[in-house]
Amino acid sequence: MRWDRFFEDLEDQLDSEWEAERAALDTESERLRLSRVRLRERLVAIAAAGSARPVSCELADGSVLDGRVSRVGADWFGLTGAAHGDGERRLAVRPLWIVPLAAVQALALPVEDMLGSVRDAAAGDTLGQRMGLGFVLRDVVRRRVGVTVRLTTGRVLHGTIDRAGADHLDLALHDAGQPRRSGAVTGFRVVPFEAIAAVALDAPLDLP
Repeated sequence: MRWDRFFEDLEDQLDSEWEAERAALDTESERLRLSRVRLRERLVAIAAAGSARPVSCELADGSVLDGRVSRVGADWFGLTGAAHGDGERRLAVRPLWIVPLAAVQALALPVEDMLGSVRDAAAGDTLGQRMGLGFVLRDVVRRRVGVTVRLTTGRVLHGTIDRAGADHLDLALHDAGQPRRSGAVTGFRVVPFEAIAAVALDAPLDLP
């Protein structure tokens, strides 16, 4: 009987050591995984979850957008039903805001969504990984949709995007909500993408 107990104790000890070793390996593996997670991948998870709860996005110009993550591109994401705020004010809801990842200062979201975005972080579909800011803005050019462009300096420009290059856009300035007509255009601006905090569309747009 003593030998039986002896071997049972050995088995229990080996099981405990194995469980401890496996837990340590799992922890180290999770740390390694987390060290490789990018903000874009967490936004993909938030969009895929389809949460009804909005995300609050603090921008480089000091303003805040509250909306739902609807699409994630290579270096940008879309917020639908988003209200824009300056300080304590919340301005009118716009159909879609296009936000460069580089302009994000912080994201506020419920803890369940925060933890879920870590757990389910993923690269997403191939199209989204390839669809850069210039790609989606060229689609806006094609549709002739009026826009509001918020710059990282805090300035706000209204107009229509005439062209979108690899790292900049050409904006024809006119009053917000008005169609682009030659008589309504008051000037033109060339805007580098890195200077953009967010772009709001005057009309709904189905992103590719």
